[in-house]
Amino acid sequence: MKVLSALTALLAAGVASAFVPAPMGTRAVTRTNMAAEGEFYIDEERRFLMNLILAGSAAVTVGGLAIPYIAFFVPPGAGGGGGGIPAKNALGDDLMAKAYLEEKPAGDRSLAQGLKGDATYLIVKDDKTLESYGLNAVCTHLGCVVPWSAANNKFMCPCHGSQYAPDGHVVRGPAPLPLALAHCDTGDDGKIMFSPWTETDFRTGGKGWWN
Repeated sequence: MKVLSALTALLAAGVASAFVPAPMGTRAVTRTNMAAEGEFYIDEERRFLMNLILAGSAAVTVGGLAIPYIAFFVPPGAGGGGGGIPAKNALGDDLMAKAYLEEKPAGDRSLAQGLKGDATYLIVKDDKTLESYGLNAVCTHLGCVVPWSAANNKFMCPCHGSQYAPDGHVVRGPAPLPLALAHCDTGDDGKIMFSPWTETDFRTGGKGWWN
């Protein structure tokens, strides 16, 4: 009987020990380690993102400073063929050199739409070819469009009396400056082309005032 009681007591003690919770210290240490590992992982991601943002900001700043500095040492393109646009008539149609010269007499100065949409004179030389430059028709006094007077062989502004020679230099004020120049060429497709005149103004020997 005593043996049976002893066995029953041992069995009860074993069952009870199965439901005893683990010590709090061990569980707390485990959770702390897991939290520390997660925190370390999050910090690594945050650090990488911040480094990426800083690197990008630095690149943008350096690029913004470097580009104008480099561009300062790059010479501008030479005048002539670059940046050309077709000359157009009053209807907005491209002017073809062959057809234009067939209908215009030698010495003719007629208006076409030129650079920036400005009225520009096409000049037909005595040999029935186009002059290598066109003349902007805008008066340098107050901006009137200056008509060509064939009878007087000069441009005469009706607004305030300014007059220009056949090549556009001033022969009578109040206009202070010559008419602006533009290159005039014939493209490979036969169109009359205007392009910016960036060289020396052959009439004054100096830089063109329009540049």
